[in-house]
Amino acid sequence: MDFFAAQDHARRVTRLLVLWFAIAVALIVCTVYLGVSFMLSMGDDLSPARPALWDGERFVATALAVGGLILAASLYKIAVLAGGGGAAVATSLGGRLVPRASTDALERRLINVVDEMAIASGIPSPPVYVLDGEPAINAFAAGARPQQAVVAVTRGTLEQLSRDELQGVVAHEFSHILNGDMRLNLRLIGVLHGILVLALLGRILLRSGGRGSGKKEGAPLLVLGVVLVVTGYAGVLCGKLIKAAVSRQREFLADASAVQFTRNPAGIAGALKRIGGYGTTISHPRGEEVSHMLFGSGSALSGLFATHPPIAERIRRIDRSFEAAPAKALVMPATAPAGAAAAAGFAGGYMAPPPAARPTGPNNPLAAPAGPTSSPP
Repeated sequence: MDFFAAQDHARRVTRLLVLWFAIAVALIVCTVYLGVSFMLSMGDDLSPARPALWDGERFVATALAVGGLILAASLYKIAVLAGGGGAAVATSLGGRLVPRASTDALERRLINVVDEMAIASGIPSPPVYVLDGEPAINAFAAGARPQQAVVAVTRGTLEQLSRDELQGVVAHEFSHILNGDMRLNLRLIGVLHGILVLALLGRILLRSGGRGSGKKEGAPLLVLGVVLVVTGYAGVLCGKLIKAAVSRQREFLADASAVQFTRNPAGIAGALKRIGGYGTTISHPRGEEVSHMLFGSGSALSGLFATHPPIAERIRRIDRSFEAAPAKALVMPATAPAGAAAAAGFAGGYMAPPPAARPTGPNNPLAAPAGPTSSPP
């Protein structure tokens, strides 16, 4: 695959989607302005002069009020989510910090792979966590900034993947750190929360208008309440669709970056094929909350609301010759390796397949390896 072209495409689509997100917020402001104008037109039946539909000062006041409310609620939500850093997220899911002096063969292999990908991506090596109670194959990076970032993998990832496949998964997570995907996702979640607050404010106005002293007095509040509720929930729905689309593009970007960091498309492609059979579901009760952060989808959502592209499509973008097979066909029958030699990918059970043949030449971006991709720790 031409990973640089794939990265550029994913970034362009992301920018377009973020622009649509901003347009959606602007449409919310305009809709609320129309609701305010209609409410004011109902305010005084005795007045011969009706307020004009367009009033610049009223629009500015409405935009400042709506924008200020969304901004304040967004900043609050972002502060709450980012407060504990990546370590807090990993710990909340049952993660255990892997000491750098660990003597466990699988953990040593993981630490070495993380250090290799830190060099390849040019960012400091983050703390590493293992979710011991999770047999599924999955991983995630968490933390709003690189200084707060951690990389976490499940026990299934350690035991079921070869070294090359593990390297592909870790490289994918390093892309999320390098490209600021967690920070982008936090901001989108914050704006969604701000839009939701508009809907909640509308519900308060509906209750207040319904308890008014008279029908005439309560009608304007009811109208504004309906506008805020409808606009708020419609905005949240549209925002979630756009956020999911952004998340899918960042997954494609991370896959392409993983090929760049490892110079081995067979590694991440093999990991994706393996999770297609073994599954990626996180059993922890909070797993659904972090599903958008995972290497493989941890949510049952599909279609337009899916945070991850279909696995077959992700593999196909890496390996154009791939043909989708039933999930069970993607699971290799051998058992996971055990012991120090097996941890390196050499001993009984499952041995990683050799990397796919790669053409050589000055125009091939995969010709020159960036560093070791299959040597034991």
